[in-house]
Amino acid sequence: MSLNASTLLNEENSQEPKRNTERLGSLELQAPSSFQDNPLQQLQLASQEVLEKAKKSGRSKCPQCSSSRMFYCYTCFVPVETVPTKEIPTVKLPLKIDIIKHPNETDGKSTAVHAKLLAPDDVTIYKYPCIPEYKEKRHEIALIFPGPNSVSVKDIAFHLQKYAKKGICTNDDDCSREPFLKQAKLEPEEEEKNLNECISTNGNEGTRLKKIIFIDSTWNQTNKIITDERLQGLLQIELKTRKTCFWRHQKGKPDTYLSTIEAIYYFLVDYHHEILKENYKGQYDNLLFFFSFMYTLIKNAKCCAGKE
Repeated sequence: MSLNASTLLNEENSQEPKRNTERLGSLELQAPSSFQDNPLQQLQLASQEVLEKAKKSGRSKCPQCSSSRMFYCYTCFVPVETVPTKEIPTVKLPLKIDIIKHPNETDGKSTAVHAKLLAPDDVTIYKYPCIPEYKEKRHEIALIFPGPNSVSVKDIAFHLQKYAKKGICTNDDDCSREPFLKQAKLEPEEEEKNLNECISTNGNEGTRLKKIIFIDSTWNQTNKIITDERLQGLLQIELKTRKTCFWRHQKGKPDTYLSTIEAIYYFLVDYHHEILKENYKGQYDNLLFFFSFMYTLIKNAKCCAGKE
């Protein structure tokens, strides 16, 4: 059967009973103001012809579990039979990404799967509470989560240097660094000066962030994950304020709540500018390959329904 945008919209809404679906940046249907400007039209994307063809063909089988899906299987993290893997772009990321997904998060409504589909070598999705231990590697890991102790992307290097200075090994085979408690106590200004000199002397040593963690959950379920002892002590990063294009924007809530895939994309763009110090030329735009296509489908459906 042929799938139109209205059908896609209705199928998404019928996947579960109505509940509080406020996410870490993904909310219920309502066109955000950014719909009018279409900020996604400037993306440098691979051809979406394969998605156009799949839309006309309708739902197809997952090659692994045989479930009927549209575009991709959100449980197996693979494209369906009508979307050949070779026609899906692959994005190489500058670091690894772990996505921690709450077990009650609806698979079909999460955009986290987009990251796994498009950057399979660099993205891992864990279903809470089955997550790794991060304590021994916290000097090279950060968590995307807003809060009073969160820092900006541009300050990652400086703050990770503090973790190294406090006696956390910066080399898996060398723990010879003198423990922090045995070092002479410095005044805050002198400590900051020494840290900056360390970053300057070691060049890329200060940008050794190797993994970033995202939480895929409703806001009501977030507390259980963020307070997990395995995530304590990690550097927390807060993203710059940006408006979401996500079509599940909850009425009365800020349009700055990003979907998971938007948060990943914008973090990487900021990381490219602020940490790698390189000109951004669309290297990560294809992370929004599925998102931008679905955005257009639903935007058109709203237009046809006279809701815009």
